[in-house]
Amino acid sequence: MKKILTVQDISCIGKCSLTVALPIMSAMGVETAILPTAVLSTHTMFSGFTFCDLTNEIAPITRHWKEQGFSFEAIGTGYLGSFEQIDKVAEIFDIFGEGAIKVVDPVMGDNGKLYPAFDMAFAKKMATLCSKADIIIPNLTEACFMLDIPYVENEYSREYIEDILRRLTALGCKKAVVTGVSFDGALLGCMGYDSETGEFFEDYNQRIEQKYHGTGDIFSSVFIGSLVRGMDIKSASALAADFVCDSIIATQTDETPIDYGVHFEKVIPSLCERLKELK
Repeated sequence: MKKILTVQDISCIGKCSLTVALPIMSAMGVETAILPTAVLSTHTMFSGFTFCDLTNEIAPITRHWKEQGFSFEAIGTGYLGSFEQIDKVAEIFDIFGEGAIKVVDPVMGDNGKLYPAFDMAFAKKMATLCSKADIIIPNLTEACFMLDIPYVENEYSREYIEDILRRLTALGCKKAVVTGVSFDGALLGCMGYDSETGEFFEDYNQRIEQKYHGTGDIFSSVFIGSLVRGMDIKSASALAADFVCDSIIATQTDETPIDYGVHFEKVIPSLCERLKELK
């Protein structure tokens, strides 16, 4: 069975990070190894959360894995909370990266702003990790901060996104997908670029105004799982975008507060059916 290593935190309540990556990737028929960077009682949108930093555990864990001769078909990263964690993930790429698809989701911000714990220095540091990846999947905010270019919230052109994608691959990665792209108020999706072929691609779904926590983590989980299942980047991004949209729709009739995330669990059976069709 093919194996993915996913490196990110565990938020015990509030569907995001490893609590969505592990069940989604496993349901896709891929063995999922986890490397937790921190344990939180809830994700950070809840007040009074507890936090246990696991940075000091990363090196001993990876050293043990190396001694055991473990290998992975893909390595994916999510939220990384410090410069040191970025450096340690870069080392993981060096140790286990040969033959593996390296995917970085540079989780740092949204809606034109960095998360409170981060600044421009952190964005530049994250860009160095992206240079070691094969594929990166930032949202538009994260892409702009890593490139140090103005963020345009509305009414940007296709040329604006294409330029961003070219600049992202110029960091060193071969392929990039920017999420949260919309050229039409009714549609929202992603646009990608393969620097090896010069091809742009895109996929859109019905725009849903309600925003839920953790949807980026869900996108990256399906995306990486699809790549390991043998899909090309265009098909993987389309399936991931569809799954996120379906998960949001499955949540809208529920009265659960939005901070808890989306009910992706309800949509996993249809994801598995899609995978059967795409064999």
